[in-house]
This record gives sequence, C-alpha cells and structure tokens, in this order.
Amino acid sequence: MILYSMQSLSAGETASAELHLESCAECRRQLAEIVGDLALLSLSVDQQPVPIEARDRFLSRIAGEAQTGVANRVMTNFQMPKEIAEVAPERSSEPRRVIQDVKPRRNWFSVLIPWAGAFAMLAVAGYLGSQNQKLNELLNGDKSQIAELSAQASRAQEVLDALTSPAAKNVTLTEGKGAQPPSGRASYVADKGALVFVGSNLKPIPTNKTYELWIIPADGKAPIPAGLFRPDEHGTASVVLPQLPEGVPAKAFGVTVENAEGASSPTAPIVLSGAAGL
Repeated sequence: MILYSMQSLSAGETASAELHLESCAECRRQLAEIVGDLALLSLSVDQQPVPIEARDRFLSRIAGEAQTGVANRVMTNFQMPKEIAEVAPERSSEPRRVIQDVKPRRNWFSVLIPWAGAFAMLAVAGYLGSQNQKLNELLNGDKSQIAELSAQASRAQEVLDALTSPAAKNVTLTEGKGAQPPSGRASYVADKGALVFVGSNLKPIPTNKTYELWIIPADGKAPIPAGLFRPDEHGTASVVLPQLPEGVPAKAFGVTVENAEGASSPTAPIVLSGAAGL
C-alpha cells in the first residue's frame, strides 16, 4: 500500500492493486491512513518552486489526457446509422455492447488524496488555534502580575517618601516617664497626605476596644482620624498610608482608646501625644 500510495508501482502492479482495493475494505482503510500520513508529512516540508521543464511536461500530459478523454466520450456516445446497422448487424451491435459494458476503474488514490489533505489542514488549524489560546492566557496572566507588581512598587515608593522626604515631620509620641514606656513615631508629609506611624511598647486593650490615631490640624479645625490599630503580643503596631486629605498642616498627633469601630472625635484621655514642629 505504501508503494501504491506513492505511485511507485508499475502499470500492471498499479492495476492489480486497484482491483484489490475495490473488494478489500481493510486495505482501503490502511491506504487512507498512509495517505493522511503522507499529507501531514508534505505540510512539514519547505515548498520549492516546480522546475519550468517539469511544469511544461505536466501541462503537455494533461493536454494529451484531455484529448484522449474527448475521443473516448465520442466513441461511447456514437450511434451507428440505421442503414449501416441493417447491412452489417453483427459487426455494428458488438462494438456498442463492448463500449457500454466497460466500467471506468475507480482510482482510490485520487479520491483519498483530497480528503486526506483536508483532514490534515483541519488538524493543523486546530493545533494552531489551541496554541494561540494558550499564548493569550499566558499573556493575560502576565498582564495581571505586572499590574499587581506595579501597584506594590507604587505603594512602597509612597512609604519611602513618607519616611525620607525632607518635608516630613517626624514626631515621637510618649506616655510619660517610666521604664520602656509606650511610644509612637509618626512621619507625615502634609502636601501629599502621606502618614506612617509605628507604635512600641503599647499596652494590651480589650477585644472590644482599639487604638485610634489623630491628626490635630494647625488651623484649629477638628481632629482628623488617621487610622485604627491594635498592638501585637510585643506591644508593636503600625498605621501605613491611611486615606487622608492632602495639604493639611499638622500641629500635633494623638492616640486614644476607642470602641472597636472607631470614633469620629477623640475620646479622653489621650494616651499618647506629640507636637509637630512648624
């Protein structure tokens, strides 16, 4: 079947193979598989232009086969005149019977090649479509990671600016005298509304309570809540870049103990406080 599919048999062997294919379904199945494999193989090979001499020979062969086909159709459809048939009935009837009984031999190779090529193209198209979908999924995943990293880098830059900006006011908040008293340190950039607060040695508070940080504006307006926090087991807590209005100069900072949901105005007493240098 392999030599037949590659048209490498002699004329006699090709005719025998075609006769066998007409009656053998298994061989036709094997031939279809071989032709499909050959079609896929042909897609993986770089296409080269056909030499001019080969092209001319191919066109000449097609022209010759076309003329032969026309002559055969003329002979098949030819009807002998009635006068000649009556004179020589034996010679006139026999050729017609022979011509009409001849059945064109089916060329399985020519039938299977187009189908095999179509299946091969569908398989290639499906593979390329699958690869394109995977690439799009990877690209979308990379975009999401890039956006997340960009947001993290932007926030880290804001924290760094709040801690190192020349315009930042660094204030230490303390409870009073004593060994390792509670304290807090605030770094505030008024123009950007950027605030970073770190508390140390803070006392534990009930679960229904929370610490709240306040900004005391320099213009005498009401204190601005600047974030809720609870200390860990070491008494450490922090507030990093809370949502604050920009351009509010600070006179001082304070920390109070409020209910768990926080308050809109500070509740006495103020457990930590510190003035901001103007």
